[in-house]
Amino acid sequence: MNERERLKEKHRIVIKIGTSSITHQETGALNLTKLEILIRELSDLKNQGKEVILVSSGAIAVGKQTAGLKRRPTEIARKQACAAIGQAKLMMIYQKLFAEYGQMAAQILITKNTMLNDVSRKNAYNTFEELLKMGAVPIVNENDTVSTYEMQFGDNDTLSAIVAALVRADFLILLSDIDGLFTDDPHQCKNARFISLVENLDDKLMQMGKGSSSSVGTGGMATKLSAAKIATSAGADMLIANGEDFHIIHRIMNGLNYGTLFLQKRDEHFHLIDYLRKM
Repeated sequence: MNERERLKEKHRIVIKIGTSSITHQETGALNLTKLEILIRELSDLKNQGKEVILVSSGAIAVGKQTAGLKRRPTEIARKQACAAIGQAKLMMIYQKLFAEYGQMAAQILITKNTMLNDVSRKNAYNTFEELLKMGAVPIVNENDTVSTYEMQFGDNDTLSAIVAALVRADFLILLSDIDGLFTDDPHQCKNARFISLVENLDDKLMQMGKGSSSSVGTGGMATKLSAAKIATSAGADMLIANGEDFHIIHRIMNGLNYGTLFLQKRDEHFHLIDYLRKM
């Protein structure tokens, strides 16, 4: 059985979606067609007996659009206000769509302090465990409404890897507006080669994270490689793939060759709290 075939056996799966994957580029409004496909895909994973955690970006972008702002806010207070508006709207839609497929959705908002504090981190772990036992789909985002660490801990690539490490997930999928890892930025270098499999995430590969970014999200390739380092060190395989078509989720889980797969390389010396304190 090859590495892709083994993905069929994954049980506790964290899936991260970027802002650009769930909004219309022209307006910044939610792409409801794509969201419905996403929820159907995740609900079907649940129907297969798998545990699913969704890390969803988009609160600030949705709040900006709802409030009628023309540009993404830069001031902390306005970002937090947009996050408060957008997160409520996102969860309302997620709850409705998951309910249509007979699933429960639950909201978990995390700050950097949540993870740094031993008591709150343990409580967060216990909450995840109970929700998964109850059959719910936890929907996670950074608590941008109150967090003063947004610019330091403000990308959901990193957050999703930290969640995967916390809950001891065995698979993390990052869906964004890129196909995976290339030897160079494919938008600028026509000779850039696609990398399908990474068995060892060394310093040379970490340097390949330059360049790729999105106008609506906060994470580029550098944050995704940092996420891969966290996830694989904690014992989870990780995959970066394009979220343009959310049907890719079942194709990945069926062992088809999409995206860049990073194989887990559990590091006995890796401790999540030590990593967080260095951030």
